[in-house]
Amino acid sequence: MNVKILGAFAAVALLAACSDNTAATSGNGATATNSGIVPGSQEDLVANVGDRVFFDLDKSAVKTDGKATLDRQSAWLAKYAQNNVQLAGNCDERGTEEYNIALGQKRAAAARDYLVAKGVASTRITTISYGKDRPTALGSNEAAYAQNRNAITSVK
Repeated sequence: MNVKILGAFAAVALLAACSDNTAATSGNGATATNSGIVPGSQEDLVANVGDRVFFDLDKSAVKTDGKATLDRQSAWLAKYAQNNVQLAGNCDERGTEEYNIALGQKRAAAARDYLVAKGVASTRITTISYGKDRPTALGSNEAAYAQNRNAITSVK
C-alpha cells in the first residue's frame, strides 16, 4: 500500500514539474518566456520591438514611423548592452545595381545615425547594403516595392 501511495505522489510530482513551462534557461543564461522567446535575442527584437524601418521611393530619410521603431530599438539596445547589431539597407528591384547598393548603404547609415543620436554606441553597430539582392517581398508591384525599401536590424 505504501508503495502505491509513494508511486502516486511521484507521478503527481513528475506531472507538476513537466507542466511548469513558464521559463527555460538557454545556454547563455537568458531565460525564455512562455512563448519560447529568449529576452535579448533576435526573436525578441522582432516580436517585441520591430526589426525594420521602411523608406520612400529613392529616399534614405527615416520616416516618422521608422523613428518610432528606432526609438524602441535604442531602448532595447540600452537594456541589452551586450548585443551588437547589423543594419542592412535594402531597395526594391527598380534601378541599377550600383544605384541600389549606394541607396541601401544610405538607408542603413541613416538608421545607424539615428540610433547613435539616441545614445547607442557606434561601435555596436555595423552596416551593410544588399541593394536589390535580398527582397523580403516577392512581386513587381507597389506593395512589394514598399516592403523591400527597408533597413533591417539583426542581432550579431
